[in-house]
Amino acid sequence: MVRNVAGLLPELEAEDFYLLSGVEQGMRFSEWVQREKLPKFSDLTEEEVDYRLERCLKRGLIEKKTIQYEGYTLQFEGYDALALRALVQRDTIAEFGSPLGVGKESDVYEVRSYKPLALKYHREGYTNFREIHKERDYTSDNEHVSWMYTARKAAEREHGILEELYPDVAVPRPIDQNRHAIVMEKMDGVELSRTKLEDEQVLGVLELLLSEVARAYANGYVHADMSEYNVFVDEEGVKIFDWPQAVPTDHENASEFLERDVTNLIGYFRRKYPQHVPDDLAADDVARAIADESFESIEPYV
Repeated sequence: MVRNVAGLLPELEAEDFYLLSGVEQGMRFSEWVQREKLPKFSDLTEEEVDYRLERCLKRGLIEKKTIQYEGYTLQFEGYDALALRALVQRDTIAEFGSPLGVGKESDVYEVRSYKPLALKYHREGYTNFREIHKERDYTSDNEHVSWMYTARKAAEREHGILEELYPDVAVPRPIDQNRHAIVMEKMDGVELSRTKLEDEQVLGVLELLLSEVARAYANGYVHADMSEYNVFVDEEGVKIFDWPQAVPTDHENASEFLERDVTNLIGYFRRKYPQHVPDDLAADDVARAIADESFESIEPYV
């Protein structure tokens, strides 16, 4: 888990952010930014750069190497600080709260503005960059693209998809985005994987989820990573989250991803509630109906 930097913001000065922004700018060209280029990138004097480097190194916001030359690179904490400051300056965020979820590719925290919200930091590529770079189609063909670029593109992509889907599809309402961070509404309820449904609820919740998958398809997207871990359930219904890997319906593999999503959902319900999910509920038939935009309920398939 990357360290939460919210507590550092009050002690950081404007010039510290100039330095961090300068390192960020230099990283567009190289993973390690040469020391002599930092005054130009950060618009600081040589002496000011030295002072700010020391402050940012001490706080773990940047990293230094001196193998072939003296170079600096952002740590994720430094990138977090830049995004968080921008969101605070926009009045998107007023207070920072507790962690809501920590995953392999993102960290989510509760934040507050006019009401409780959720701040999601994308972490794609930080520890498994090569795999993400090969699998995600938003990473570009540039072999030198950084984890910073990968995480930012993931956040931009997810935020854009949420804006297109909300409110027609039950997804979190997008609020704002900066760099690799997204602010969205905080979801109520419990993750589907941790929910114990009553007998009479099982098929109803499954049908709700498949209907949302159908609505997303009608609005141009396939989630492409549906599972019990990216669905929230409450008394109002369901919410589907984590959309950075979603593909448009005209993607060459859209039908394959759609059938896999439907298979994952039906398979989960069948494993957890075997006595309630009929064996003849076929994922491929449901997926075809969704693709044909003729899916209305699971009744014809059970």
